[in-house]
Amino acid sequence: MPMSERSLVPVFLCGGAGTRLWPLSRTLHPKQFLPLVNDANLLVQTLHRTVGLSCAAGSLVVCNEAHRFMAAAALEEGGTHASTILLEPEGRNTAPAIAVAALEATRLDDDPLLLVLAADHVILDTPAFKEAVLLAEAVAASGQLVTFGIVPTRPEVGY
Repeated sequence: MPMSERSLVPVFLCGGAGTRLWPLSRTLHPKQFLPLVNDANLLVQTLHRTVGLSCAAGSLVVCNEAHRFMAAAALEEGGTHASTILLEPEGRNTAPAIAVAALEATRLDDDPLLLVLAADHVILDTPAFKEAVLLAEAVAASGQLVTFGIVPTRPEVGY
């Protein structure tokens, strides 16, 4: 499938407070900054998953102001220290964070494609993830909204 002529801008959402894994994660040290699966924290793992994708316009990280130094350290560890960090003075959930990222992305490029990624997800099959992103990029370039998900294995009332 041909690549989009529009730039792909990864948006890493890492503004969560980290209350679900307490006491391991806490308000000042949430889940996305913990090395839960291997030696790298979840934000660094998420950054690594985007290596090799056509992200010419750079990436955006949206995080809580209290986490700015941890986010900057993760970007440096992930080898993408030139990315832009957008600070939320107060968490307002996903939609406002994406809206701020979209406004910043359009400042960098007239009509970017956003790849919005939660920084606290564990995705073990990176090649399958990248393949899905490439397929989604072509669909999104045609004007469609694309979402990713997983097939549930059991009922879950928490979502």
